[in-house]
Amino acid sequence: MNKIRVYELAKLLGQTNPELLAVLAELNIKVKSHMSSLDMETAQLIEDHVKKMKNRDLPHEANSAAKKKPSSAIVVHVGEKATVGDIAKKLGRLPAELVKILIDEGFMIPANTVPSEDALTVISVALNCEIKMDGERAESEIPASGPQPWPALEEPPEKIQKTEEKKSDAVRKAPLADAVDAKPRPPIVTVLGHVDHGKTTLLDFIRKTRVTEGEAGGITQHIGAYKVMYNGNEIVFLDTPGHEAFTAMRARGASVTDIAILVVAAEDGVKPQTLEAMNHAKAAGVPIIVAINKVDKPDAKPERVRQQLSDYGLVPEEWGGDVIMVEISAKTGQGVDNLLDMVLLVAEMGELKASESVPATGVVVEANLDKGKGPVAAVIVQQGTLRRGNIVATDTSWGKIRAMLDDKGRPTDAAGPSTPIEVLGLETVPMPGETFRLIVSEREARDLTAISTHKEVSGQGRASMTLEELYSQMQASDTPQLNVILKCDVQGSLEAFHSTLMKMSSDAVRINIIHEGVGRISGSDVDLAAVSHAVIIGFNVRPDANAKKISEAENVQIRLYRVIYDMQEDIKAALEGMLAPSLRENILGMAEIRNIFKIPKAGKIAGCFVQDGVIKRSAKVRIVRDGIVLWDGSLSSLKHFKDDVREIMAGNECGFSFSGFQDFREGDIVEAYEVLSEKKTLDI
Repeated sequence: MNKIRVYELAKLLGQTNPELLAVLAELNIKVKSHMSSLDMETAQLIEDHVKKMKNRDLPHEANSAAKKKPSSAIVVHVGEKATVGDIAKKLGRLPAELVKILIDEGFMIPANTVPSEDALTVISVALNCEIKMDGERAESEIPASGPQPWPALEEPPEKIQKTEEKKSDAVRKAPLADAVDAKPRPPIVTVLGHVDHGKTTLLDFIRKTRVTEGEAGGITQHIGAYKVMYNGNEIVFLDTPGHEAFTAMRARGASVTDIAILVVAAEDGVKPQTLEAMNHAKAAGVPIIVAINKVDKPDAKPERVRQQLSDYGLVPEEWGGDVIMVEISAKTGQGVDNLLDMVLLVAEMGELKASESVPATGVVVEANLDKGKGPVAAVIVQQGTLRRGNIVATDTSWGKIRAMLDDKGRPTDAAGPSTPIEVLGLETVPMPGETFRLIVSEREARDLTAISTHKEVSGQGRASMTLEELYSQMQASDTPQLNVILKCDVQGSLEAFHSTLMKMSSDAVRINIIHEGVGRISGSDVDLAAVSHAVIIGFNVRPDANAKKISEAENVQIRLYRVIYDMQEDIKAALEGMLAPSLRENILGMAEIRNIFKIPKAGKIAGCFVQDGVIKRSAKVRIVRDGIVLWDGSLSSLKHFKDDVREIMAGNECGFSFSGFQDFREGDIVEAYEVLSEKKTLDI
């Protein structure tokens, strides 16, 4: 081995990655990150330097200096578990100042670590004070404006609740960043990827081999999250159905995932769902680790996967990029330990921290109505400590927690940061992705829930942008950006639309295609648009029923075209602030073709069942197959049994014949619509 990575050297030398990066900076060795490689000569130089620092006769020097300490030195009392950061705050100094003093004397101690007696002596001498770790905590150690610690766990829930009710509103709303006791927390990981590429197999392998000691059995699957233990570190895995659920949570404002593992099969390479998952993770701003799975198979081509992902912007770190890619076999376990190492590495560099003493907040992962238990919510605590007896509220529900179960189904009274927990006691079933927070009284909880529900019903707070609003944003911003999700019927159309949109991007406005694909517009596309504040543009495709519902609820604009020039004109008009569509399409009804009858001299008749709305003889119709528009025209006849009718309602059978079109099949959808004139509403 000619080279070694920074993080590997840190592990060999017993250093954290930030500590070793500080040593490299001191030695003027330039590296890009913890993933950078070092030659063995440089690694030996670093090792000698670290050993030299560790072998200094620090106790002797410290004791020698301590004898010279003047008798008038200030005496400072700190708690037994006080970290370097706590001591710095007590002394009115910056934590970085104390860390530098310690590094200069050979102590590689970060700010969130409890110092040894020798390290305390070094700080005392340098700052002309006497630090006593006597277990006492003076009132001044807790900032008056900062969050106060919660009551001890052994206190009964009733006493805890009374204590919470006495907290002032200012304390409850104190910023989490102000917490002086923030500590590293376990990372929360979501596994995404194309179907059949091994997501479930990977999660099953990790769950069976890395579950916390003594708890291999009894894992509660429906909680949607579980903890595993690896090399003395906890990792929380979110077991979500896929990137749709992942983005649906983001659409509701939840930011629960710290790291996304993108699973790609080495034999299949990048697939449409792979790209969707990648774009959803990018939109959420989550670090991505790629797990190249099934490398044990004879037709595996991991290098091809790296090349494909590079083409889409995920460049492996070994090629000079910043994306970690690990070759694994979820079936045999090959490389899984390395993957978990990378998860811990990314988590360490992200400096994930949380405070146990601030008011508890978190996210609802799943929720359901249990016949015996009532409303049940699986949640992950993000900050603070959630306790039995607390009153919590989400946007649509609230309640006093009467019981909590951990991810193994065992009763518990408290749950700290990054802990998945099942909560009982809510009044109604909350929505997955909603955030919860502590409330001091039931009355306040009811009021807040009612306000949030009213906002949701009235559609307040919409963030997605329409083409009509683009010109206004251009006037208000230096360089506005139009986010677009592009869906087309065939790959050729997709390439043409992509090229056209990119040519329209300019210094005045930047057009950003965050996702593109072939096929119908799905609910996943709408969720991604809601998160990214994007407009959906479709060419010769239609949204499915679920996508229509979500787009209405989230106020996401879907623009459908059959001619590329129409799209061009709309975007151009939007950029010029003149977009004023005078026509609007109104869907009348939908019917499914269930039988096909051949009539002599008349051709084929489609026997249909009207599923929704009304079908009118005078309406325009289109035939849709698997989300793709096959034909657009009009009806030549509409019959109910043998009678000609002008219209037919949902729930009835009927017969269609189409003007100039006979190439329909059973299962095709007939969509009836009309085009309405609409006044201009855009103010220029």
